[in-house]
Amino acid sequence: MEEQALIALAHAKMPFGKYAGRYLSELPETYVLWFKGKGYPAGALGTQLRAIEEIKTNGLESLLRELRERYPLPLSPDFSREAVKKM
Repeated sequence: MEEQALIALAHAKMPFGKYAGRYLSELPETYVLWFKGKGYPAGALGTQLRAIEEIKTNGLESLLRELRERYPLPLSPDFSREAVKKM
């Protein structure tokens, strides 16, 4: 995964539901695993949730917190969209 994609993932937030507005990396692992069992959403969110599942499974959430601190804001409005395409 490229650096820009990781930074975008670190800043990605859940757009709907009970955890709307929370960073994907801060979602409860049970919620992410529920998506895995039911099927991830289509598009960028599904791609990001798959990556989050791998990160959480390996206990690497702290890396995304560090990226948010080091790179507080995405570089441009299209930053996240373009980065996710490279995942």
